Amino acid sequence: MEKNLVIGIAGGSGSGKSTLTENIKNRFGDDVTVVLHDYYYKAHDDMTYDERAKLNYDAPFAYDTDILIRDIALLKQGKKAVAPVYDFSIHNRRPETQEILPTKVIVVEGILVLEEKQLCDLFDIKVYVDSDADIRIIRRIKRDMQQRARSFDSIVNQYITTVKPMHEMYVEPSKKNADIVILHGGENTVALDLLYHKIANFINGVEQ
Repeated sequence: MEKNLVIGIAGGSGSGKSTLTENIKNRFGDDVTVVLHDYYYKAHDDMTYDERAKLNYDAPFAYDTDILIRDIALLKQGKKAVAPVYDFSIHNRRPETQEILPTKVIVVEGILVLEEKQLCDLFDIKVYVDSDADIRIIRRIKRDMQQRARSFDSIVNQYITTVKPMHEMYVEPSKKNADIVILHGGENTVALDLLYHKIANFINGVEQ
């Protein structure tokens, strides 16, 4: 039996993937480690805040995904990983790092985690959370204003210029790589129960 179960959770910004990840963590507690693709946004210490604010953060080139791949491979081997820390309020990495320890279940979450084949190859279960675009933009506005100190105008401008076109170019097409597509986000209790059941079986050592 595998040492751990690695689950990739993707979906558009505001689709409900973070809520799903939090629910898995809350349900299974210390058996779950969460790794966010957002930790791995590239550092831009050479730019001003205004310059960083204009960057495209919704395309594959915005991330150091090769480092994430390395870290997930380490966790699968039962080794700890040291990940960057990203601060959305300044659009940049912080100087400190964070230690990530391997557990039975490792959840890797981000809008583009199903876009990169090398990353997909590390996942035992690939999940895409799908929600209507109008719901996603409302959730994004609420989150970015409350949690990321962003203005309404900056959120709308970013959505129109990068989030929406990058979703259509990269995020939505990655859905074809999913093993499970959860429609309507956290409201799809049937799909969620099936996923929770598979995780519980793995943790309890039940042959699948």
